[in-house]
Amino acid sequence: MGGIASIGVPGLIIILVIVLIIFGPKKLPEIGGAVGKTFAEFKRSTKGLMDDDDEDDKDKKDKKETTETNKTESL
Repeated sequence: MGGIASIGVPGLIIILVIVLIIFGPKKLPEIGGAVGKTFAEFKRSTKGLMDDDDEDDKDKKDKKETTETNKTESL
């Protein structure tokens, strides 16, 4: 199956109507704000993890270059 990506617009409309019925129109903006903040925090965290990985790769590359330079200088 296609998973969550195959929901489409009609499926999203049905989900929105169900949520509206369950929580009511007054709670909907609060729920939307909470979901938005959650996604923003998730995005920030994943970006931080990716930046850490980039720094680790750079550190490894720098160490390798330093080791190669030291070997060349010692000859």
